Amino acid sequence: MFIRVGDTVQILKGDDLRSTDPKDRPLRAKVLKVYAERQKVLVEGVNRVYKHVRRTQKNPQGGRLSMEMPVSMANVMVVCPACNKASRLGARFTDDGAKQRYCKKCGSMVSELSPAHRSHAKK
Repeated sequence: MFIRVGDTVQILKGDDLRSTDPKDRPLRAKVLKVYAERQKVLVEGVNRVYKHVRRTQKNPQGGRLSMEMPVSMANVMVVCPACNKASRLGARFTDDGAKQRYCKKCGSMVSELSPAHRSHAKK
């Protein structure tokens, strides 16, 4: 699982693709939260639902609250910042032993997963 908070992802399938304008078809948004144990991600502005809220002292108005719900990780793909295409990510070790995420289409580094370590450095 290589999706992190702050990544830009492209929505591959779901109700949000059917309801949007065809001009906005490659629907891209930022990841707000990752639920690793449930294999879901919370994406900004995607999968919006209404939660009906009862009137209380804290919320005297009541009514409907619009909020985002998590989307399955299988329905999103990370957008590479270098080539600006949706692609799979892989992990590799650099020459100095640092582990990094990289785009499998263009080969560029997306982010670093762990700092350099002597045991993984190439001799």
